[in-house]
Amino acid sequence: MRIVPAIILAVAIILAPILWYVFPILVPMEENFEGPAIDSGARIEIEMLSQQIEHLNNKIDRMASELSQVQIGGVTLLQDYDDAADSFGYDSSTPNEIIDAYAQVVLIAERDKVNDGLQLARPSFLRETFGLPREDLNNDCQSMTNERLKSKLVLEEVGPVRVRMLKPAVESLRDVFDNIQRTDPDLYARINTAGSLCVRFIRGSTTSASAHAYGLAVDLNIDGVLDTLGDGKTQLGLTILADFFRQEGWVWGAAWGREDSMHFEVSRNKLEEWLDQGLL
Repeated sequence: MRIVPAIILAVAIILAPILWYVFPILVPMEENFEGPAIDSGARIEIEMLSQQIEHLNNKIDRMASELSQVQIGGVTLLQDYDDAADSFGYDSSTPNEIIDAYAQVVLIAERDKVNDGLQLARPSFLRETFGLPREDLNNDCQSMTNERLKSKLVLEEVGPVRVRMLKPAVESLRDVFDNIQRTDPDLYARINTAGSLCVRFIRGSTTSASAHAYGLAVDLNIDGVLDTLGDGKTQLGLTILADFFRQEGWVWGAAWGREDSMHFEVSRNKLEEWLDQGLL
């Protein structure tokens, strides 16, 4: 008897769009900030759930196709699935809002703690360890003349970007991007760079060289959209990237007094590890 499975399929189609809208109500967003503050691990779990929902939608479409061929008393049970779904306000062609939100600007939650466990490689440490990247530094980007550093400098395609940095930093950056690509390929595809090597003073200083000057830093963004310096906010995608960089031993500029969330640089912890291994 085909009536029972037909009824089950019809109920599944009716409940799916209702669950689609009820789920966000049952799982409310955090409200500790004026704007959203995204936990990276939670967002990745939501992304996986989103993909499961998409898979369910495909199943519903197939069931609807079967229902359209079921007749009861000579009448087709479901003649137009799209019209039925629209009656509940459901649109299977709606873009994935989670994926599209990577470039959304959000507040940075507890940004003073984002580098916990890592030490910053301060300009004094870099100078004592390597010397200046060149003697006649100014505020403009110039070439590197320090022979020890210059011999380790490489220009390579690393994941989605092209960078000029010290070789150990490039290899470490490659590990970061490999992990991101495996975990979140949608985010990986939208990573862009605003620069890496730039041999100059730190902005506002006439004595200290930037980590960019040593080939140990890179600026990243999502979709080529630059972050506003010092506003305490950043793109959602960068909050996710930060977890991967911290795991690899990189410091995130979001923690600084004048927040610079596009900036990622190798920590002192990582540098000392490379020095012990004779890589620098």
